Amino acid sequence: MKARSGGPLIAVIGNGLEDDSLNSLAEQTGYLLAEAGCVLVNGGLGGVMRASARGAKSKGGLTIGLLPGLDPAAANQYIDVPIATGLGEMRNLLIVRSAAVVIAIGGGYGTLSEIALALKASKPVVGLKTWEVSTDITRANDAPEAVRASLSFLKSRL
Repeated sequence: MKARSGGPLIAVIGNGLEDDSLNSLAEQTGYLLAEAGCVLVNGGLGGVMRASARGAKSKGGLTIGLLPGLDPAAANQYIDVPIATGLGEMRNLLIVRSAAVVIAIGGGYGTLSEIALALKASKPVVGLKTWEVSTDITRANDAPEAVRASLSFLKSRL
């Protein structure tokens, strides 16, 4: 999908807990996505979500956060468009359905559910230090490779 005010929407999903290694990968991924003209969408909270949005904002990118609760102020400070869904974990479906490609970085069971929902919806999933549950996940070794794979999926669908 393409945002009206920018490029295609790419979801970056992953651990909501703080992990320096994963957050570093997420921040670089967000930066590179913004540099490529993509709009970042995620769950709007901490960990990989905050780090990827921080990276995108540092390059002037647009960020969208689909929040689990009803308070848009719960979004991290790097989210431009906080959408308070009130859906809890069910918002995971909205995240993956809104994106053209999903990049999974690390993650727990919430990330696993997003990966499954994306694969069920035939959305390309690029995995970076994440669950190894399917051969349908394109593996990446670093952020530049994850972004290149995502952009390649976008080009193949044009």
